[in-house]
Amino acid sequence: MELLGEIAADRPLLVLAVKEEAQFLDTDLPVLLTGMGKVNAATGLALALGRGPRPSGIVNLGTAGALRPGMTGTHVIGTVVQHDFDGRLLATLTGESYGAPLALPDGGDTVLATGDTFISDEAARARLAEQAALVDMEGYALAHVAATAGVPLRIVKHVSDEAGEGAARTWRESVADCARILADWAAANTPYRV
Repeated sequence: MELLGEIAADRPLLVLAVKEEAQFLDTDLPVLLTGMGKVNAATGLALALGRGPRPSGIVNLGTAGALRPGMTGTHVIGTVVQHDFDGRLLATLTGESYGAPLALPDGGDTVLATGDTFISDEAARARLAEQAALVDMEGYALAHVAATAGVPLRIVKHVSDEAGEGAARTWRESVADCARILADWAAANTPYRV
C-alpha cells in the first residue's frame, strides 16, 4: 500500500491497484495504491480510512477484463459481485448471508465481477459472463470497505483486455493507454485538478 498525498475531508480519494494504472494522473488529490487483489484492496483502503480524516468520497480507477463481446471503453460500475465467494453455501452452513451483490448509487448498468483470479481461460470467462460484463480483482473489496465506513464510492473501469486466453499479455500491452484514458476521465470528472 502506498498513499500519495494527504486525505482531507473536503476532497475525494483516488484509489488504484498499481502504479501502472496511475502513471498519468495529474492531480492534487490524494492517490492510494493498494496492490492487486481483494485482500490488498480491502486492507489498504481500511488502513487509509482509519488513519485520519475520511475523504468526501472515493473514486476507484482501474482496468478490467471484458467478459462479453463488444465491451470496450470506460464504464462507471452500477453493481459489484464476487465471483470467487460461495455465499449460498455459507448461508446454508451458517444461516447468515455473506457476500451479496453491492449496488453503487452513482453507477450505471454495468455489473463488475471481482475475484482474486486473473481470468485467462475461456471456460471461466463464459461462466462469469452469465452474471457480469466486466471482471477485476479489487472492486468488490473496495465497495465493501467504503460501504462499511459510510463513504460514497464510484468505480470507474476501462477495458484493457478480453478476459480469457491472452489476457495477461494484452493487459501488459494496453495498461499505459488505459492509464492515459483513466487520467483523462479523472481530470474531467473529479474536482481539485492541478
